[in-house]
Amino acid sequence: MSEYHTPVLLDESVSALIGSPSGIYADATFGGGGHTSEILRRLSPEGRMISFDRDSDAIANKPDDERLTLIRSDFRWIHNHIIHQGYPEGIDGVLADLGVSSHQFDTAERGFSFRYEAPLDMRMNQEAQLTAADIVNDREQEELEKIFRLYGEVDNSRRIAQLICKARESTRIETTTDLGKAIESALPKFAEHKFLAKIYQALRIEVNQEMKSLEKFLSGAAKSLKPGGKLVVITYHSLEDRMVKNFIKAGNIEGKVEKDFYGNSKAPLKAVNRKPILPQESEIASNTRARSAKLRIAEKEE
Repeated sequence: MSEYHTPVLLDESVSALIGSPSGIYADATFGGGGHTSEILRRLSPEGRMISFDRDSDAIANKPDDERLTLIRSDFRWIHNHIIHQGYPEGIDGVLADLGVSSHQFDTAERGFSFRYEAPLDMRMNQEAQLTAADIVNDREQEELEKIFRLYGEVDNSRRIAQLICKARESTRIETTTDLGKAIESALPKFAEHKFLAKIYQALRIEVNQEMKSLEKFLSGAAKSLKPGGKLVVITYHSLEDRMVKNFIKAGNIEGKVEKDFYGNSKAPLKAVNRKPILPQESEIASNTRARSAKLRIAEKEE
């Protein structure tokens, strides 16, 4: 398998996921196959894996193992696929490592990183039509402002939107360099990279509809689990972590707990760890992506 991506919280997440070596498990974000390979290593010959990814580059990393079924799909459709694979009664565990893979960041032409001169692309599914260039050139100023504020938590989102709209009046913003020049006057001194990371995060989330996919995934994953099955999710930014935390607590992304006639929560899951598990300092030192990682674990109610 090629060096594609270094998985974060590998032992912690896989150990939390596997209850039985002969069980059926899903890796909703296959990527470089690191988590899938480790799960397969711990499974018995009777165990089974179903993994998902919408990126064709990731699909090329499929290991040769008859216990694995690898499906090219957005993980929002996990429940449909689990049923189609012949498991209507549910499976034993679902793992998701959210965010962007090292490969996607490091492949310049994919346009995920401001470190490279590249087209403003950012599509996780290369067959999708909408690109980051389409968003910055075609969306109204008010919508751009909302995207940067909600998905990047950018303080001066209105100023950024104004600069983009002004720049595109004379020429279309096509590349990472074009975008950098357009908003250069609003970049804070000595914190340019941190600020640009927020801008790129916001555009990436909008391009790939990550929040909508995550909401549907969480619901589908809960439906896909057997009673006692585990949901294991690694998050990287506050927006997705809040959604995962709320869903585990209440069964919805708003975190509004609904109760039945007897006063019992209707949430399909219960938290295994009240506080998220964080990477060790040694892992953070060797893998900068781990710096913001949080591991949340939940169990399907009996």
